[in-house]
Amino acid sequence: MSQLTAMDANFLNIEGGTTVAHIGGLGVLDTTSCPGGRLTRSDMVELVRERAHLAKPIRQRLVEVPFGMDRPYWIDDPDFDPSGHVREVALPYPGDERQLGEEIARLHERPLDRRRPLWELYLVQGLAGGLTAIYVKVHHAAIDGVLAAETLAALLDLSPEPRPVPDTVDELQQAPGALTMFGTGLVKSVLHPIRATRAFVRTATHLDQIPGPGQYPGVDRVSQALRTVMRVDTKGRPAVPRLNAPPTPFNGTISPRRRFAYGSLPLEEVKWVRQHLGGSVNDVVMALCASALRRWLVEHDALPDGPLVAAVPVSLRQNGETCEGGNQLAMMIAPLATHVADHRERFDTVRNGMRAVKRRFVASSGAWLHELSSLAPAPVATVATRLTLQFAPNSILRTSNLMVSNVPGPQIPLYVRGARILAYYPVSVISDVTGGLNITVFSYNGNIDVGIIACPDMVPDVWKMIDYMGEALDELKTLAGSEMT
Repeated sequence: MSQLTAMDANFLNIEGGTTVAHIGGLGVLDTTSCPGGRLTRSDMVELVRERAHLAKPIRQRLVEVPFGMDRPYWIDDPDFDPSGHVREVALPYPGDERQLGEEIARLHERPLDRRRPLWELYLVQGLAGGLTAIYVKVHHAAIDGVLAAETLAALLDLSPEPRPVPDTVDELQQAPGALTMFGTGLVKSVLHPIRATRAFVRTATHLDQIPGPGQYPGVDRVSQALRTVMRVDTKGRPAVPRLNAPPTPFNGTISPRRRFAYGSLPLEEVKWVRQHLGGSVNDVVMALCASALRRWLVEHDALPDGPLVAAVPVSLRQNGETCEGGNQLAMMIAPLATHVADHRERFDTVRNGMRAVKRRFVASSGAWLHELSSLAPAPVATVATRLTLQFAPNSILRTSNLMVSNVPGPQIPLYVRGARILAYYPVSVISDVTGGLNITVFSYNGNIDVGIIACPDMVPDVWKMIDYMGEALDELKTLAGSEMT
């Protein structure tokens, strides 16, 4: 048994009529190496049944504290049955990419049932070329992007031959009694002002990094003064320009509907560009996003004069850390130079901006997000979060225009029940606060697999973004080639 952190609980609190807070992934499979050449629902049910003990999020469900006096707990579900989480759907002929994208968007719109472990798996049949797909979604309250990949890995193998998995019988973690949970929550509520005061003071030293407050003139001086008073080490902490997210079609009140598009870019080509133009693979990815967004905004007569502002999740997990602990992430706020017309200048501006943001993040550890999450006591956190979401779309304190995330993955082929995974496309979260567009990339087996989720009222032509990212890579390759000669 474990209790949700304040950040984990916030992912529950943000859900409402238009926002769902699960993350997912779409795997495209070649099933010719499966027994019988086909992957079935019963295959997946049995696989989950055999390996559920390898990853806690698969078998754990929420237990609420009476009257919301405290954050919920995770316990092992004594009635866990994988057959209730694994489903099968089929695409109509011809089963092309657009149809698959529409189906995944439809499935991603649906909230998860909080009475059961917070995940679902869909086997999608009928893809063109005899392929099959698997779509998995897990609530963000249970896992972050890195932990999601690790949890999924529990179901995967390194060869078509499934690896042996030892049977283990763990003692089920029971929920504490309702009276015990309520009493513990009551004590925490009484002591919360002390903890909140400490969290506020620690958060205040990072005011100039927090989206919203950091936009105001003078906040950087206030933060510096507080760091001096609290003797916070500022060595190596570079100054970061104040980032004001401009109004764009991506910002406002999102609808409950989604659009999803996906595609792949050769990782070797991205590395080749990085080698000849400088920076990191992530810098190249961010530059591709900036170029694709610029073209889309130009075509829609909506290009701002200044850079877009992207919220960039960053994992705080250390190498070798196990599948424990819910969300271990922070957030960087990064400029995307969509306002720069020249390809080389745009790339350099993105690279230099990311370098400054990373240096500042390393110096501060990004702790403000965790501290901010814990300011409100549990009994009022849900209401406070909902009010923030309600007023955010019309607020001048626009935090970001969109989210951009880059999750590293394995560079070897993986298999599920004998089927080879050809590609794995992330499916993430949008909200009124972070924007109605999310671009997430996952590196896998020589490719960068891109998944873009959007509100269709804001970005009805989301597939264009995929095309524009491919064209942006061609532009950078041409630029890198010309600078070699």
